[in-house]
Amino acid sequence: MSIDDAGGMGPLVARLNRVGQRLRRADRARPWVLDTTLVVLVVVVFCLQDLAPEGSGDDGPDELRLTLIEPPLAATLALQAGLVLPLLWRRRKPLVAFGVITAVFLLQWSLDVVLYADVALFVALYSVALHGRLRQLPWACAVMAGAIVLVALRVSPSVSVWGALFFLLSTATAAFALGLVIRIRRAQLAGLRERAAQLEVERDQRSRLATATERARVAREMHDIVGHNLAVIVSLADAGAYASDAAPERGKEALNLIGDTGRQALDELRRVLGVLREAADAPTSGAMLSPQPGIADIDLLCAGVRAAGPEVVYRTVGDMDTLDRGVQLTAYRIVQEALTNTLKHAGADTRVSLSIAVEDTRLEIRVRDTGSPGPITPPDEEGHGLVGMRERAALYGGVVRAGPATAGGWNVEVILDLTPQGGAQ
Repeated sequence: MSIDDAGGMGPLVARLNRVGQRLRRADRARPWVLDTTLVVLVVVVFCLQDLAPEGSGDDGPDELRLTLIEPPLAATLALQAGLVLPLLWRRRKPLVAFGVITAVFLLQWSLDVVLYADVALFVALYSVALHGRLRQLPWACAVMAGAIVLVALRVSPSVSVWGALFFLLSTATAAFALGLVIRIRRAQLAGLRERAAQLEVERDQRSRLATATERARVAREMHDIVGHNLAVIVSLADAGAYASDAAPERGKEALNLIGDTGRQALDELRRVLGVLREAADAPTSGAMLSPQPGIADIDLLCAGVRAAGPEVVYRTVGDMDTLDRGVQLTAYRIVQEALTNTLKHAGADTRVSLSIAVEDTRLEIRVRDTGSPGPITPPDEEGHGLVGMRERAALYGGVVRAGPATAGGWNVEVILDLTPQGGAQ
């Protein structure tokens, strides 16, 4: 076959596939139609030949015709009905249909009668292989083999036993193998459909999980940005209101700092919300996106906190530039949240000691404040900020310890694991 001929088979195969799908849908809707059609075909093709007058088209061996008898019409019809009618339930109860047909088949041959309708036995065996239970197949094969041996012995005076066995066993094997192949093929297709459905469910689950993860990440970013900057703005606004009468220039300075802090918060919000844009909008939104903050930006963060009132002492130990950008962002957000909590709970009249140190495969962050001059009632439950710090630290196998310090104030200690994930080689 040429390439052009092979290419021309595509539309034909597609049409045949569509026809097969329509037939399967129709069979599922009305299964009795196919079974009835099969019975009618067997009757027309085979049973009518048994009812033909003697000698009309009978070209079998003379010896075989002499050894078998021609039964009355009523007996022939009864035997044909016993062979063919059980095919109506060959798919619902294949073993029962096979058993009834086999019994009629053995009765017929015990009466020395041969019928073309005996083909129903092979159809029943095919149905058992296709629709029956697997543990029933050996019994059906054994019964079929026994029936074939009896028939071969019965016709032995006229036909070679080995020839009869070869013909009958070959026909039975073909019927059984065809049913088994179709059964295996259907099971494979069902498995593929089930696998495809499972993969689709898993894909949807991964998509939902990725969406939830991204939402949680954006929520953490929003909380850190908004919470910190609002805390700074509130502290500056309080300081400006207090100084507006006594020192107007300090109130003006506080207002300028509030504007700078608000603009910084707005820029960071635009950057975070930019990740939610569609890919098509990415070129147009690139101008408003800025790099993720890192440890180098903590100096500016501390400056903003100092402007709100607290005294912040910041120091680093080790080479910070070698840290991964993800680690730097995590450290920045943790420090930002710790300083935000200081502004919320310790107020402006406090002293903060902040240190970040790189030691071998660990990054240690310590934030300690001296607390507020007045009494502080710690919250009964962890806020979103501390939960967010723990979640960020967990990304790098880290731990967060937070609680009141022995000398007063609040202490936060975070240790991040800098060991490459997955055992990089």
